[in-house]
Amino acid sequence: MPPKKSAPPLATGTVAKAATEQPTLTSLRGVSNWQEAAAWLRARGIEDIECITPDLAGVPRGKMMPSSKFTSNTSLALPSALYRHTISGEYPEETANFRYEPRDSDLKLMPDLSTLSVVPWETDPTAQVICDIVSTEGGAVTYTPRNVLKNIVDLYKERGWKPVVAPEIEFYLVAKNDDPDYPLHPPKGRSGRSILGGQGYSIAGINEFDELIDDIYHFSEKQGLEIDTLIHEEGPAQLEINLRHGDPVELADQVFMFKRTIREAALKHGIYATFMAKPMQGQAGSAMHIHQSVVDIETGANIFSNKDGKPSKEFFQFIGGMQTYIPKALVMMAPYVNSYRRLTPDMAAPVNTAWGYDNRTTAFRVPVSDPAARRVENRLPSSDANPYLALAASLGCGLLGIMNKIDPTPPTDETANEGAISLPRDLLNAVSLLEEEPELTKVFSPEFIGIYAGVKRGEFETFMQVISPWEREFLLLNV
Repeated sequence: MPPKKSAPPLATGTVAKAATEQPTLTSLRGVSNWQEAAAWLRARGIEDIECITPDLAGVPRGKMMPSSKFTSNTSLALPSALYRHTISGEYPEETANFRYEPRDSDLKLMPDLSTLSVVPWETDPTAQVICDIVSTEGGAVTYTPRNVLKNIVDLYKERGWKPVVAPEIEFYLVAKNDDPDYPLHPPKGRSGRSILGGQGYSIAGINEFDELIDDIYHFSEKQGLEIDTLIHEEGPAQLEINLRHGDPVELADQVFMFKRTIREAALKHGIYATFMAKPMQGQAGSAMHIHQSVVDIETGANIFSNKDGKPSKEFFQFIGGMQTYIPKALVMMAPYVNSYRRLTPDMAAPVNTAWGYDNRTTAFRVPVSDPAARRVENRLPSSDANPYLALAASLGCGLLGIMNKIDPTPPTDETANEGAISLPRDLLNAVSLLEEEPELTKVFSPEFIGIYAGVKRGEFETFMQVISPWEREFLLLNV
């Protein structure tokens, strides 16, 4: 699948100009310039359009407007402070590496017209478009998630390469619950009973929610989102959607939109869909596995394979880079306190950086394939991760391995997700590792690292203000 091209930067202070002023570009969804966008909106009778962009958490932020205003000379801006608050909406204390911009100046929304699609769950005709973030002068803002990933893709392009990815997203369906102190539990399916765990690959388990799944497919088709396969995972009412391989930015866009789509489809049926890494105690966590390969732009050949079909040095160095640097960048793949509840023994999740051939107990699995499809599956990211940042971290660490010629450890055939844990055990430790690794500044801007680390420390402090049921159970009358 060819890489998606973004709309060219517009003049400062505008969202749109006349179509004659917009260069034509290749579009994956049939809209390549402002004239075509206006015609697309008219043909569908679109009344409103949502201009959205992911914040650091991957939450859609933006503005809604009438479609007529979208295609006129209109300025759209968001405050820069949007990228300096926690998932709970609070602003952390400043530190040496985390500073607020005193003016809280505007950042401009730049629509990527190739992402224009309908919003199928809205009653009124509504469209949506994913936007990049630029400064008021038109330059890229290095700490916004889509730009972080685009920078990684550009680093590959400088070497004549193009990364190819295929995410797999796990999530739980849970009964509605308006009390955060009350544990979550599975919803009732069409049988009238709550589904139990141990239903991996069960067709009957999927059929319990066939009307919901039909809506997921319907909503996805309306938006141009491609689902490869859907399965029932091991947890009760835990599902997994696999996406087709392609360009990293396009696939991150798809995960971004899929999360929104799945939540909306679930709400239509009176239940929740959650991408929490560990929503239910004693049950498996939810991962976002990432399959990765790299191709030569000119030849299309997979650089992970030599001409004789054997693994290349770049293949092994990519694994070596992930083994070396992903523990330092893990907070981009496991971004919350809850994320580290998943990365524990006996929960079918990795606990170290072992790799192996067709070994699902490792962090980095090499699936069985022919040489042209040779790839590495990163099984560490959790489903709660911002897809742009998780993909950027995984591809960035692999690239550092190639740049620094890092050899991996020997592959293992043993069970690798039991016993000692060699990954960060908590959010604060993971944040410190991100800040302390100088090599990561070769692929991520120091500004992004400082802002991201500051926000994550703020989230930990917010979490520490909450008294958990465990503390009340074991400390209340015993200490």
